[in-house]
Amino acid sequence: MQNIRFLAVDDSPTMRRIIVNTLKRIGFNNISEASNGKEALAKIYSEKVDFVITDWNMPEMNGLELIKAIKTDDSLKNLPILMVTTRGVKDDIVEAMKAGVSSYIVKPFSPQTLKEKIEQILKS
Repeated sequence: MQNIRFLAVDDSPTMRRIIVNTLKRIGFNNISEASNGKEALAKIYSEKVDFVITDWNMPEMNGLELIKAIKTDDSLKNLPILMVTTRGVKDDIVEAMKAGVSSYIVKPFSPQTLKEKIEQILKS
């Protein structure tokens, strides 16, 4: 389980650092980073990625567009995606779930919440 390769996607270097540090604290050390959906998609196609953690609001290609791009590709459609965003409005959460996210966390979040969501997604 600990060999899972994560991709942390967020335009904020600080938020990526928080996600990476939290993943390392809970035992995941194989982590790649991207600053937007376009960069993330390129990494997904060039590296082996097992789990995506993405923000919604990003330049070039936002998180929702990234999720739709992943879910419309047959070779990627089963890739687990956790959305971590400031967008906590019910309509946004519903839209993200319809697009295919595995789960959703509203910022700010605790390391424990991130750990629980990841474990929950990996079990399903």
